[in-house]
Amino acid sequence: MCGNHPANIVEKLCRTQNLIDASSFKALTDALNEHTRAGGAPVHFWLRDDDATEPSELLDRLLELTTRLAVPVCLAVIPAHATQALASQLEGHWPVCVAVHGWSHQNHASANEKKQELGAHRELSTIRAELSTGFKQLSLQYRARFVPLLVPPWNRIDASVVATLSGIGFKVLSTFGDQSHDSIMMMNTHVDIIDWKGSRGGRDTDELVAELVMQLQRGTQPIGVLTHHLVHDEAAWQFLEALFAVVESHPDTSWVSVQDSL
Repeated sequence: MCGNHPANIVEKLCRTQNLIDASSFKALTDALNEHTRAGGAPVHFWLRDDDATEPSELLDRLLELTTRLAVPVCLAVIPAHATQALASQLEGHWPVCVAVHGWSHQNHASANEKKQELGAHRELSTIRAELSTGFKQLSLQYRARFVPLLVPPWNRIDASVVATLSGIGFKVLSTFGDQSHDSIMMMNTHVDIIDWKGSRGGRDTDELVAELVMQLQRGTQPIGVLTHHLVHDEAAWQFLEALFAVVESHPDTSWVSVQDSL
């Protein structure tokens, strides 16, 4: 079951409880090896997990996994719903940072539009006030863990809102895919492990690996992996643990933290 891989990757994949066939990651390890042979720069990944508000067993599982394998994770926390208990839960876990996930994750778009909280549907002054309140709240609540990074709910934000972000204190904006804005540094995610239009659980491993390989071949740095711990099924957890093992086992590949990228 675990053939066709270097011995160290085989050992790490096979000793996990997830039982993902190591051959599913062969395309990624082959691409990483080819990148190294071609003299490419070290490949960096980063991990963003959205919608944190309070302690849960699922968040515990994510924190245990990332702490055990020393994978930096950035939690996108919803300020309006974040509890002090969440801050307490993060104590003792490293490396975890906290970003601002909008204000209340409330949709203000019309029924025939894609969901948006930070669109052009309300007064700009109202949106700016909410984001400023969220920024101040989380920066005080999480202190050293806090990073001045905004994650728009549903990864959507109007350009008029983006133009106000630096005045609030944000230094980085994180959306999905190739979105970019000249007025602020971008640190996007590129591979979402959840099948939102189907099972709403973990997506097919082969599809996810193919997307990672595509981002590698495009020269994306860092490659952003997006998770939502509250909806993970076993397939999602298994994929994450296997991916962590592959990245850890490759000499020119690593996970980076948001703080290191600022």
